[in-house]
Amino acid sequence: MLLLLLGIIVLHVAVLVLLFVSTIVSQWIVANGHTMDLWQNCSTSSLGSVRHCLLSSTNEWLQSVQATMILSIIFSVLSLFLFFYQLFTITKGGRFYLTGIFQILAGLCVMSAASIYTVRHTEWHVNNSDYSYGFTYILAWVAFPLALLSGFIYVILRKRD
Repeated sequence: MLLLLLGIIVLHVAVLVLLFVSTIVSQWIVANGHTMDLWQNCSTSSLGSVRHCLLSSTNEWLQSVQATMILSIIFSVLSLFLFFYQLFTITKGGRFYLTGIFQILAGLCVMSAASIYTVRHTEWHVNNSDYSYGFTYILAWVAFPLALLSGFIYVILRKRD
């Protein structure tokens, strides 16, 4: 049982790390010396030594992506704290429903944010074929099924002594 709990905690912390990195790092879209994310657009000079960053646009869709990514982090952190709280307070045989629900909500928020970004990002920058999705965009999509998986594991998990 101890190894199962440790595995669940490691999975949950991995999801949290993926969520933090995908929200903070400026690599959602990469194109010819430009990087774009949820917060800023950065470009590197032709010499490669000077980096200029501007704040992202104030489009409503981008603000909704920012908000849902932050909500996913909040739900996941709450879920982790609730897990530790429930681990010591619920009776033997009890299930971690509340913990699982918050983690599933975190996964759904990540999915919503990445989906909105996928559909609407062409309105934000010049649409050319030179861009590609960055690693943090991919990390957001990887965090989605992992958050759902850990949420379902929490719902299924029963407390044992």
